[in-house]
Amino acid sequence: MKPVTVSARFLPRLAAMASAASLATLLAACGTAPVAPKKPPAAPTLAQLLTEADAAAKGGQYDQAAAMLQRTSAAYPADKAPWLQLAQMAFDRGQYGQAILQSQQALERDPEDKVASSIIAVSGLRLSGKALADLSRQNNLNGSVRSEAQELARLLRAALGEEVLVPPNKRPAAAPRRGAANAGANATANPAPAAKGGNAADPFSGLK
Repeated sequence: MKPVTVSARFLPRLAAMASAASLATLLAACGTAPVAPKKPPAAPTLAQLLTEADAAAKGGQYDQAAAMLQRTSAAYPADKAPWLQLAQMAFDRGQYGQAILQSQQALERDPEDKVASSIIAVSGLRLSGKALADLSRQNNLNGSVRSEAQELARLLRAALGEEVLVPPNKRPAAAPRRGAANAGANATANPAPAAKGGNAADPFSGLK
C-alpha cells in the first residue's frame, strides 16, 4: 500500500483549518461552561432591624417604626424584642391600651420579662386612675365598681407598703387671729361635711 502524500501547497490550508477547528472547539466549551449563581444579599439581623426602627421612632416617624417592628416580629416570631419595643413606643406616646396588648405579646414569648410586666402595671394604673377620676367627678363611684376600686386600692397599698396611696398636701398653719378660738370651737362643734366622692385630684381618696 502506497503512503498518502500531501502536496506542499495544501499544507498551509490544512494548518489553517486545524486552527479554526481548535478555536471552534474552545469557543463551544466556553459557551457551555456553567455560570456560578450570584449569592443573594444576607438578610438583616434582628439587631439591625431593631436599630433601624428605633432610629425611625427617634426621628418622629412613629408609623414607619411601628410597621418595621411588625415586619420584624413576623420575621422573628419567637423573639420578644420587637413586641417590647412596640410596647415601649406606645407607652411613651400615652397609648396605654396598645402598650398593654403589645406587652402581653412579649410575655407570651417570655413570661418572666419584667419590662413587659412593668409596662402593663403602670399602663393599667394610669388608665384606672383616669377612669376613677371621671367616676369621682360624676359621683358615680358606687356598687360593684366601688368594690373593685377598693380592692385595687388595697392591692396597691400592699404592693407599695403604704397605708395611704396619695399623701395629703401639708399646708402651713395660719397665724392666729382675733376670734380664732371661738371660730375653732364652732368648727369643732359643727365640722364641715366631707365632699362627696373624695378629692377629684386623687381618685383613690374615697377608698382609703
